Amino acid sequence: MPRERGQKLVASNRKARHDYHILDVYEAGLVLTGTEVKSLRAGRASLIDGYATIDGGEAWLENVHIPEFLAGSWTNHATRRRRKLLLNRAELNKLGGKVKESGLTIVPLSLYFKDGRAKVEIALAQGKKDWDKRQTLKEQQDKREAARAMSTKGKDW
Repeated sequence: MPRERGQKLVASNRKARHDYHILDVYEAGLVLTGTEVKSLRAGRASLIDGYATIDGGEAWLENVHIPEFLAGSWTNHATRRRRKLLLNRAELNKLGGKVKESGLTIVPLSLYFKDGRAKVEIALAQGKKDWDKRQTLKEQQDKREAARAMSTKGKDW
């Protein structure tokens, strides 16, 4: 029986949705040390430059910044170390095949606690070109303007 219930968001990578076309989303567990968990529970992490790789039949989360635990001692962790992702074999094979065959990458979208366990949401993604980014921003702006016009349409000032 877990002590905690529900989901507590620690960090999210909003830039990933801007820079990549998200194709598939997976939830993976993380292998962490004690001081990393304490630092995450304090709500400190950054996914900005993070990515995942498939190496030797295992998934690894790289370049994710989890700062040292402030009250830690000599047992503190390295801030940007490689962390193993826990995925089942079918997901590993699928991700590995897609990343090898085409120009896709695996990016972390969010880091959270789910029922007391650290989880990361990773996505199979394809990089956007600059014109794709501009088009996405224009579509978002058009939707916002349309919603604003619809909300003021029925009001008589």
